[in-house]
Amino acid sequence: MRSMLRWGSGRMARLDRAAVRAVSRWPEGQHDLILKNLSEAATKGKLWFAVAVVCAAFPGKPRNAAIHGLLALGVASAVTNLAFKTLLPRTRPLPELLPAFRFVNPQPTSSSMPSGHSASAVAFTLGVGLVSPRLGAVLAPVAAGVAYSRVHTGAHWPSDVVLGSAIGAGAALVTRKWWPARPPVPATDRSPADAPAVGAGEGLSIAVNTLGGSYSPETQLQLREIFPKAHIRLISEGDDVVAEIQAAAGRPGTKALGVWGGDGTVGTAAAAAVEHSLPLLVLPGGTLNHFARDVDARSLEGALKAAKTGAAAWTDVGHVSAGRGVDGKDETTELIMLNTASVGVYPNLVRRRERLQPALGKPLAGLVAGLRTFGAARPTTLRINGVPHKLWILYLGRGRYYPRDLAPLTRPVLDDGVLDIRMVTADEPFARLRLLWAVLTGTVGTSKVTHLSEAAELSIEAIGEPLVIAVDGEPLPGVRTAEFTVKRRALRVYSPLS
Repeated sequence: MRSMLRWGSGRMARLDRAAVRAVSRWPEGQHDLILKNLSEAATKGKLWFAVAVVCAAFPGKPRNAAIHGLLALGVASAVTNLAFKTLLPRTRPLPELLPAFRFVNPQPTSSSMPSGHSASAVAFTLGVGLVSPRLGAVLAPVAAGVAYSRVHTGAHWPSDVVLGSAIGAGAALVTRKWWPARPPVPATDRSPADAPAVGAGEGLSIAVNTLGGSYSPETQLQLREIFPKAHIRLISEGDDVVAEIQAAAGRPGTKALGVWGGDGTVGTAAAAAVEHSLPLLVLPGGTLNHFARDVDARSLEGALKAAKTGAAAWTDVGHVSAGRGVDGKDETTELIMLNTASVGVYPNLVRRRERLQPALGKPLAGLVAGLRTFGAARPTTLRINGVPHKLWILYLGRGRYYPRDLAPLTRPVLDDGVLDIRMVTADEPFARLRLLWAVLTGTVGTSKVTHLSEAAELSIEAIGEPLVIAVDGEPLPGVRTAEFTVKRRALRVYSPLS
């Protein structure tokens, strides 16, 4: 291969020289300064890093495109400078081939073959375009200008630019496999359930957790104005939340149970609603309101719309039976799981991601949080359905979540009867390096350390130290054994989508 690419003589060398001579005959003009400045701006990727910073300021596709573009640029630059320039040494164009006013000064001393500027320009632009075609189209003329400027200023032969551009395109296409597009999320689907209309609050008992993140003295006044006939029970500091919610659910004449609070409070209310065969009205008022989001009750307006019309849907609930003490036989804790449960470093990962998300956006915050978390974490050892594993994360979703990676966001169907099981294991050789690479390249969902499955039940058993299980964000320490099952269509919940 090397002998084929010795460009001192031969047809390609003659074509290169003919092209450079044609460029040299162009008259002097303003374009000379523009191309010279453009070439200088792209040196060491300065131009593309500046573009990436601007794109990263806009959440969503622009930010994702910037990340993918920089990843492709890094690969192209490494391949060009560490491999091809060493394997294919070549002298750069001689000064006498171009006018003195056009020739780059000083001329680079590295091998002319291939053009690193062209590789970086094409890699970044195509990498961006694979995520955001509009941005890619805007950048394409700039990338073409950078590539041509290397010939116009005498820094490279035309064939150097062609090979560099091919390397850049290949790097972008390879990294596309590392940063795959997320599959589409299925349409929201709800199974209608019968529930009484409680528009003015007739027969509605509402348990309000005053410790919820958004509670204020005006909250009670607002609820009384919206539901003037409802019974409102305030839960204050020092009260037994479970007992207070049970009292609200068991109040004579209650036809529906309402709850104001975060995911933990909503989970407790869901257990009471199932026990008393009551529909549940979720009034989002806590720091986290994942279940309220899934039933489209993220605002009082949405909840009120459903309550006035009696619009309700069936939802499954998860059941957790956790054994604690010696061999998990001294004490058994029974819990309802509305959303998720996890073992391992997942809670730390989520906390870091949510802390960084306002400044960095979801994709970049997830990347940084993943690298920080897995770089310092130690795997947990346990048995899953009787099989021993070392793992970083065991994540259980009550229902199928999307996207299918470590940042699940939405649950389109509430009664699919499955546990969404996601394991990130440390059983494989070089597990930490594999995991860090998967986090860096956005391929955790397809990595060999990631295992996605579904089931109606799951059992876990601690090996060595007892486990801490987070159920709907609430930690449950000292667990030796746990059984997770799904109760099909056990709860009716008011939802304007039903």
